[in-house]
Amino acid sequence: MSPYGIRMVGDPVLRQVAHEVTDIDERLVKLARDMLQTMYDAPGVGLAAPQVGVQKRFFVYDLGEGPSTLINPAVSESRGEWTFDEGCLSIPGVSFEIVRPKEIFVTGRDLDGNEVSFEADELLARLVQHELDHLDGVLLLEHLDEEQRDDAKRLLREMKLGSGTERAPAAEGAAGLSLP
Repeated sequence: MSPYGIRMVGDPVLRQVAHEVTDIDERLVKLARDMLQTMYDAPGVGLAAPQVGVQKRFFVYDLGEGPSTLINPAVSESRGEWTFDEGCLSIPGVSFEIVRPKEIFVTGRDLDGNEVSFEADELLARLVQHELDHLDGVLLLEHLDEEQRDDAKRLLREMKLGSGTERAPAAEGAAGLSLP
């Protein structure tokens, strides 16, 4: 069983801006480890702290190269555009083509408190931007045009009616992204 439940669309915590992490301690390390387990169980590739009800500016991720945590992340540069089918564990079962910058430059801290900076492109860039949105209280739905948003609302209503109180299954590879 996952250490945390993932907050679903409609939960007000997902619309709040997360607070900067000021202290990297054992509790934060344990929280990150538990979030990774929750993300893997979902299954997903990224999970932001607000998605488990914690209003701190960090997220965990794993694109197949091992787990990572990014604390107080920021994007300082971006270039290009890349359209990709994107989903989210907090909005399970739906995904939409979203245009985001293709390349970004990211800074933040790791769980040891070390400053990290890196260039990310395509999938990693998308994941970072998606999780940053969660830290800023922004959901995937806000990146949709009116027609896509109407489709998403309809799909979510249908899933809710079809599943009663159970959580609908996540789109394959969700928790930040839906992989084709």
